[in-house]
Amino acid sequence: MSTHDSGPGTSGGAHHFDDAGYSATGTTAALPVDQADGADTVRRKPFAWNGGTDLGLLVLRLVLGGTFIAHGAQKLFGVFNGPGINGFAKVLESFGFQQTRILAYVAGIAELGGGVLVVLGFLTPLGAAGLLGVMINAVTLKWNNGFFLGQNGFEFDLVLGALAAALLFLGPGRAALDNRRSWARVPLPWGVLFLLVAAGAAVITLVVLR
Repeated sequence: MSTHDSGPGTSGGAHHFDDAGYSATGTTAALPVDQADGADTVRRKPFAWNGGTDLGLLVLRLVLGGTFIAHGAQKLFGVFNGPGINGFAKVLESFGFQQTRILAYVAGIAELGGGVLVVLGFLTPLGAAGLLGVMINAVTLKWNNGFFLGQNGFEFDLVLGALAAALLFLGPGRAALDNRRSWARVPLPWGVLFLLVAAGAAVITLVVLR
């Protein structure tokens, strides 16, 4: 895959990505002068993207995506003691939504499909935005219940949504199918774009369908 992908943050139709953050010979960070041996120069060591970051992002993707895959399967197929489409549609109806069966499918597909994309690290901004949009709705609906999970509050939904939002801005890491894609190499502009997509979808759902 060429490192000259176009997208947010590009200039002149192409963006030349800096490999410094992905190599051991990247930019350097200055360290204090070694006073013991009277060195005249500042010692430097490479500041680079590291395998620990990739491992941490992989763990984040597996846990976050796997959780949503299970929840989406509950809604779509009724597995894991889930409500299934009909049961979830009734839950949505109790919250005052319209077109609840269609909305139940949309939510289930967003969770299951978004979870799969996040686990694979493929089209990661799209998958994470889908998960975030669902969680924005969940937090809004549970807001009056308070924060704590024991009171049916939005605690768990907030954590999942925050992890999805963080993934938007961190990117999937190198252990992903998106490796070397522009949204993985320069995730910030893509993160902002898909954050707006997630927020817009949540607002439309809450305002138009409720």
